[in-house]
Amino acid sequence: MFRRPLLFALLALLPLLAQASGFSRLAEMTDKGFRVGAEARLLGSGETLGAIEPERQLSPASVSKIYLAAAALDRWGPQHHFTSRLVSTVEPDAEGSLPGDLVFDGGGDPALTSEDLWRLVQRLHQAGVRHVDGRLLVSQWRYGPVKCLTTDRCQAHSRVANAYSALLSSVGVNFGSWCVSVAPAASPGQPARINSCESQVPIVDIDNRVETKPDDSGTELNAERVLRDTGDVMLLRGQISTNALPRRVYRASSDPALQTAQTLLAMLEQAGITVRDGAEVVTTEPPESARELAAVDGESLQELLLRTLNYSNNFMADVLALNLVETPRADLEQAGAALEAFATGIPGHGPVTLRSGSGLTPENRTSAAGVNTLLESLYHRPALFPSFVAALQSPSNGVMRFIRQGSPTFQHHVMLKTGTLNRPVAVRAAGGYFRTRSGQWGVFSVLVNGTATTPWLNWRQVLDPLAADLEEMIDAH
Repeated sequence: MFRRPLLFALLALLPLLAQASGFSRLAEMTDKGFRVGAEARLLGSGETLGAIEPERQLSPASVSKIYLAAAALDRWGPQHHFTSRLVSTVEPDAEGSLPGDLVFDGGGDPALTSEDLWRLVQRLHQAGVRHVDGRLLVSQWRYGPVKCLTTDRCQAHSRVANAYSALLSSVGVNFGSWCVSVAPAASPGQPARINSCESQVPIVDIDNRVETKPDDSGTELNAERVLRDTGDVMLLRGQISTNALPRRVYRASSDPALQTAQTLLAMLEQAGITVRDGAEVVTTEPPESARELAAVDGESLQELLLRTLNYSNNFMADVLALNLVETPRADLEQAGAALEAFATGIPGHGPVTLRSGSGLTPENRTSAAGVNTLLESLYHRPALFPSFVAALQSPSNGVMRFIRQGSPTFQHHVMLKTGTLNRPVAVRAAGGYFRTRSGQWGVFSVLVNGTATTPWLNWRQVLDPLAADLEEMIDAH
């Protein structure tokens, strides 16, 4: 009498247990107090190979970037280029003097570099301009300065010791970060030689307290960018050996638009183009009467996505997301809304919350089933899928060293994007595609979130069981 309800309950659990068995090792994370959502299934037959609460809403961290990649490809296509221009409402005279302001109209290129600015300056020089009898105006009318939504970015305005929390602007250059080169002096005891990576002379102020040490003494550098009354300053401490190679150090700037203005002004001067009244950042759009004097196209979108996802570049991801907003003065909440609208438009996706394209915002939420639905939708779009899957990493040759593990099966049959957050709770997430032994395509997603009582989580705790579970699925089919 009492056994029959128990038998029915066990029978009802059998499908769930069968699904979870596909993630038998990963399921042990739930016993340790972690919140887990996971799903793996074949794309041809739709067969579910493993699942652990696949509808559970969890933080995806940088796995959010695959939503950004899919939305960008859907909007623009793989061969889209963002264009940066130098324009003016006046034309240069016969002597090469521009009797007015020169305007840099940033096109929202997330990978705009010093090399691009140098090409732009050379094209201006070829157009005959030698002197600007006015100002250099850097126009971030599309968006910028963008309100910060995370602690790291908000603190980065005044002081920062990393490059990943760079602030955002439609005219940002070098991923919103200053770069300085640290090289040893000729002899021990002297200060190291420090220069800007992009210029013959320093563009950002430098407080150099790096000492040159004898051969083979080792190199130890500590670098911070701080905002002072005079502007950004790179604080550099430590030592470098006389026989050491130069080291490059990147730190987020306090104002990416101002950084671009200072960098572009330095390059104009190096090219022999003088600017009478200096540089200024504005938020007004150049008038329709402005004439293009020089322009440069950035890399194609498929190349941008390769860099964005392979290196998990937060600056690039959020700038691309801001470009999805069709109205000027965009902010991250509008960018997140554009991504949400794209995701919810995918049939069967389910609930999703996206506050940024980078995944830096801990409020982002999705499910393993939702991520797989997104992955499947791209698989069925042959014009977009090659560019999309190429932006993911294969563990065997991953840019991120920590994923270069697992068996040869895992390393050579899987393409994935990972995500990491450590605050306010630990997050390790992964999603992507796999190919079975028989050549079938499959999708998988794993979201592991810690709690206040599970503060410690490293990648080996997640990747080791995930790799072993996926290997069994790949070998079994």
